[in-house]
Amino acid sequence: MMSQDKWTDGPMLNRDQAQAGANNVKAWELIERTMLASVQEQRRARRWGIFFKLLIFIYLFGGIALFSPLLSMEGAASLEPHTAVIELRGPIADQQEAGADNLITSLREAFEDENTRGIVLRINSPGGSPVQSGYVYDEIVRLRGLYPDTRVYAVITDLGASGAYYIAAAADEIYADKASLVGSIGVTAAGFGFVETLDKLGVERRIYASGEHKTFLDPFQPERPEETEFWQDVLGTVHQQFIDQVKAGRGDRLKEHPDMFSGLIWSGEQALELGLIDGFGSTSQVAREVVGVEELVDFTHRESAFERFARQIGASMGNTLSTHLGLSAPLLR
Repeated sequence: MMSQDKWTDGPMLNRDQAQAGANNVKAWELIERTMLASVQEQRRARRWGIFFKLLIFIYLFGGIALFSPLLSMEGAASLEPHTAVIELRGPIADQQEAGADNLITSLREAFEDENTRGIVLRINSPGGSPVQSGYVYDEIVRLRGLYPDTRVYAVITDLGASGAYYIAAAADEIYADKASLVGSIGVTAAGFGFVETLDKLGVERRIYASGEHKTFLDPFQPERPEETEFWQDVLGTVHQQFIDQVKAGRGDRLKEHPDMFSGLIWSGEQALELGLIDGFGSTSQVAREVVGVEELVDFTHRESAFERFARQIGASMGNTLSTHLGLSAPLLR
């Protein structure tokens, strides 16, 4: 009997277990469907989120693109005769406020405006890139040839040195205050040497290059006399280009002086005696008394919010692509 009871109870326990297993399977299927539904809902929400973000981005981007030209033109249009003013402020360098692109754009717009009676280039700059300065100098000379009736006047406020004076020399006349700092007609390139520092720290410098003189400006290697002489020749060539352009712009107004092109900087009073400037005067004074039109209109090209935003987006995208595509190859410098 005991054996029969056990035989009878055995199939009943198996049926219970099978039912429990079936219930577990249904529970897991329910959990799986719930999780899949949750994942799909998250994906839909993410897609809609991206869509709305993109929509907002396009809206803002379009709004900035629509209104930024109007904002950038504010004050740069006048139906009356005027003296155009262009600011040259800060270091002269590529992609900076005082870069050649901005200054040349401003100059062209000022020259092309039929109501412009004269142009004042208001300068407060320590100088900078000889290349950028040369671009602006050449463009002023070219535009003066195209518009011979429109004269250009450089007005130096606090500082008009080095590359800033290079540009000023292209103007018809240069004015400054008696205490302004003018000149610094020279070229410089500076660096540091860390050879002994590495020795003291016990650091070994390893560099791999092709070309006998490819590393001649490396601050972690000793200078070589022939390379120092070569570099000095390069700077001397650029210096002579600077001198030639100043002489071409100022002509016989320059007075002979042994330190004229030595890199020294002069006060406005000294600069007048040396022929580096033509007189004393502010922007408004030059407009009123020299140009003869007192109304000033600012033609300075400034980077708009749209341009700034686009440049930042472009730089960010470029860096991202470079990283993902592995475009970090050796550079030619």
